[in-house]
Amino acid sequence: MIAIIKIIFLLGFLVMIHETGHYTVAKLCKIRVNEFAIGFGPKIWVHKGKETTYELRLIPLGGFVRLEGEEELSNKEGSFNKASIPKRIAVVVAGAAINIIFGLVAYGIIICIRYISVKNAGLIEGLQYTIRAIGELIQSMVMGITGLFSGKLNMNDMMGPIGISEMVTKTSGVMEFIYLLSIISVSLGVTNLLPIIPLDGGKVVLLIIEAIRRRPLSEKVELKVQSIGFLMLIIFSVAIAVNDVTRLI
Repeated sequence: MIAIIKIIFLLGFLVMIHETGHYTVAKLCKIRVNEFAIGFGPKIWVHKGKETTYELRLIPLGGFVRLEGEEELSNKEGSFNKASIPKRIAVVVAGAAINIIFGLVAYGIIICIRYISVKNAGLIEGLQYTIRAIGELIQSMVMGITGLFSGKLNMNDMMGPIGISEMVTKTSGVMEFIYLLSIISVSLGVTNLLPIIPLDGGKVVLLIIEAIRRRPLSEKVELKVQSIGFLMLIIFSVAIAVNDVTRLI
């Protein structure tokens, strides 16, 4: 039961702060947020704000944000499709950015505390070590991305939700759990920025194309691109899941 609670909290928390990033930046950019939900499934609490409906749902895994004019064109004031491209890019990138920022901060705090405790070092020395450790983490993430696109990474180097869940169940203590949470948060943020539709990075690519062309792609073309992206993502996700299960057997 404890293991299940750990997994639900980790996945739910990371998706929740991701969606909160989209919500916060949308509000700052004066883009209308129609719905902001924590969790999925049946609604257990609803509050109707001035323009946003806030919801708490039964299944505590993540959440979602519905923006006016994001899924279909809207002429209403504050619609996503009428906002400038820089503002739209900011909203799209915000979720992944929050995951990365949170992950790096949490990782840095844990590393600093551990170093000072184990080495009996001072705060300045601990901070210096932490900065180097964060730099090495960022470098390893960059190498992972380049390895993914260059073909240097194989399936055994990758891990999906099943593999992550196994790691979470093996954590002991709050510090170790937060350490793993921070690593996964950074990984989630970086992965979400990959230029693959329907990931946020893919949406940014479409917005950049729109800025260059000075008009969006036609609905037909965009639908085809999204369909191909969804198919690729599903195939990749299934392959990772099979690899995770094989590794557990």
